[in-house]
Amino acid sequence: MTFLYDIGRVLLDFDFESSLARLLPAACPDPAERLSRLLVRKDDFEAGVVAPDEFTDWALEVLGSDASPGEFRHAWQQIFTLNRPMWDCVRSLAESGKHRLILFSNTNAIHCPWLFSAWPEFSLFDGAVLSFETGFIKPNPQIYQYAVDAHALDPAATLYIDDLPQNIATGRHFGFQCFQYDLNDHPAFEHWLSGKLMNTSV
Repeated sequence: MTFLYDIGRVLLDFDFESSLARLLPAACPDPAERLSRLLVRKDDFEAGVVAPDEFTDWALEVLGSDASPGEFRHAWQQIFTLNRPMWDCVRSLAESGKHRLILFSNTNAIHCPWLFSAWPEFSLFDGAVLSFETGFIKPNPQIYQYAVDAHALDPAATLYIDDLPQNIATGRHFGFQCFQYDLNDHPAFEHWLSGKLMNTSV
């Protein structure tokens, strides 16, 4: 059995605002508005359309920040915290030796490969499909087809975990066995997973 794992709000929680707010100038009159404007180009950045240096320069201009590019990249990276209950599941699946684990994430060239060096736990995964390397972002069907082709996936034997309903909808269209994950209800995932693993062992 193959597992496709989203990263954000599944393996890692994240908080852009708290980390990036430190880069705003003192007495900034509109901090929330400036931070929200960074999302305007986030999809293009995660699709690899915008280069990291270009995005960094643009973001610092939007923030009105005198931080260096290196300081921005550091703040952009320091948004994550491990979702430990999910990593316990990943470790158990990997140690069983019965499953393939593949990352399937909308992400960007500042977060990856930095994430993989910051958290050695990612070495438990056998492969990755990352949006900025493919040119497509979820829920675009093209990145799902890319994953199927690149990893020779059998959708009926592929379990896909993601937090966003629109991503899950495309996964179901491809025939994956899908679970929409909620960070605040990890036991629901454990219950679903135990049922799937029990069925495959019969």
